[in-house]
Amino acid sequence: MVLITYDVSTKTLPGQKRLRKVAKLCENYGQRVQNSVFECVIDPQQFADLQHELKKIIDHELDSLRFYQLGSKWHGKVEHIGAKQTYDPEGFMMI
Repeated sequence: MVLITYDVSTKTLPGQKRLRKVAKLCENYGQRVQNSVFECVIDPQQFADLQHELKKIIDHELDSLRFYQLGSKWHGKVEHIGAKQTYDPEGFMMI
């Protein structure tokens, strides 16, 4: 389990485009759990690929990415309280 958070400057049109690209790429790998937060159950190669692609998108002077590697025993490390129903990222997903 990897938790990905990002902050992309959206003061300009290129910044708004970067934000959409970052979000779209993260959606391909995991589940959005907050506005700029994704939980991703991915293997090490997928994580490396995702990091590489995200680094190509962001403006390193204006934007930031944070990666929290929770590992395979993440279940006891994640607690949810409040609005928005939680989900099981390793469970069955109906599309």
